[in-house]
Order: sequence, then C-alpha cells, then structure tokens
Amino acid sequence: MKKLFDELSYKVSKETTKQYSTSFSLGILALSSTIRNPIYAIYGYVRLADEIVDSFHDYNKERLFKEETFQALEDRISLNPILQSFQETVHRYNIDDKLIHQFLKSMEMDLQKIDYNSDLYKEYILGSAEVVGLMCLQIFVNGNRVQYENLKPYAMILGSAFQKVNFLRDMKDDYYTLGRSYFPNLDMTSFDNNVKLSIEKEIEEEFRQALIGIKKLPASSRFGVYLAYRYYVSLFKKIKRKSAQTIMSERIRISNGAKISLMMSCYVQYKTSFL
Repeated sequence: MKKLFDELSYKVSKETTKQYSTSFSLGILALSSTIRNPIYAIYGYVRLADEIVDSFHDYNKERLFKEETFQALEDRISLNPILQSFQETVHRYNIDDKLIHQFLKSMEMDLQKIDYNSDLYKEYILGSAEVVGLMCLQIFVNGNRVQYENLKPYAMILGSAFQKVNFLRDMKDDYYTLGRSYFPNLDMTSFDNNVKLSIEKEIEEEFRQALIGIKKLPASSRFGVYLAYRYYVSLFKKIKRKSAQTIMSERIRISNGAKISLMMSCYVQYKTSFL
C-alpha cells in the first residue's frame, strides 16, 4: 500500500534530521505532533540537498538535487524516500514552486566559486535560508493566507539570522575545505574582530525583529520555533565571545547536554514570557 511507503518516507526524513541536527530535532519535537512529519520532510530534503553540494564530488550533483526534485514533484511519486515525503508535503500544503526554485538556485550557486557582493549575498541567503523558513511557515499556518502574509517578513528575517550564524560557525570549513566565503566584499585575509563585530550587529538586530514574529505564530508551532531561536541565540553568544582568529581555526559548537538543558530552561521562559 502507498500509505505504508509514505509512512516509511517520513520516517526516513525524521531519521535524517536526527542524524544531521540534534538542535532541529529538538525543535521539531516541540511542535504539535500534527505538523512534525511535514517539517521533517522539509528539513530532510534541504539538508540532503546541501550535503550533495558539499560532499558528493564524484557524482552529477545538479541531477541529484535538482532534476530528481522536479521529476518527483511532477510525477507526485519518488522511490527516493526523502523526495517522496518532500513532494507529498509540497502538494498537501500547496507550497509555492517559486520557493523551491529559489532554494535550488542557491544550491547551484554553491557549485561555483563566487566572489559575493551585497546583491549575490542577499540572493544566496534568500534561497538557502529565508525560503526554507517560508516553506515551514506555509505548514504552520495551514493555508491561512492572511496569517502567512503577516508573518512572512519575520520568517524570512529569522532564516537570515540563522544562516548568518551558520556562516560564522562554519567559516573554517567553508573557506579552507570548500573554498567559499559568503560575506560580501570580504577578503578573508583581512577578517578581523572589527569585521566580525559588524556582522554580529546585523545578526543581533535580525534576532530582535524575529522574536516579534515568533510570538505571533500559531500555538502549534510557537514553542518549537522559539526553542530553535533560543538555540541559535545561545550559539551566537558563544561565537561572539570568540575572536576572529578562533572562528577561522575551529567550529564553535553547543554540546548535546547543553542543548537538553537549554530546552528545559527554555520551556519555563516560554511559559512566563509568551503566555
């Protein structure tokens, strides 16, 4: 029965999320059970697309993450469980095709060596992070277009903040292993504490604005998104305490134990601050 295959596909997306990100796994667990599977489907898909771009160097990357995506969406079926759960979610929640195209465009940008200016930087963040937030938002509001339009700017800015924190966290691997530098007009040989501080000021303002939107989310998704927000704020604070030189020499992490502790304290703060 196809229902059995669909259930298996969502389980694979869930396991993929757990393998690649304990932080997002915890955040999804804090969502209403009715929307966890489609969010696993979104995260599993975008995470493996990113993995293909970064790691599958001996294969046809564009065919794997782009052509097979469009084939699955057109056929409404795929034997690839990740693509199957993703296409099911896209069709069930009427996720806008433009968001998928924009995401894939950013993945294609990672296949090239690009010297990022301000416009390309904004376009990359739009496709790699902001539209992912919008895909999730379409699930959170369950088709309510008024609610979607009201929350859209906040979802985009939260995705942007998350991605910029990722850029800082991953600078060592991005630059030395993958040969990438996303921050616009930045010569990595001149990356210092002053440059780092200017980037951090951008992120702080985006986090401030994003929290306004989190408080307006439906109850089914509010705590889960708030937990992800608090995790990234915690990671960001740890990055802020490190020098530019340290950022370029090691990947800053939050331990799994600290993530569990954060989840418990976050719940108390959520109850007192949001209700």
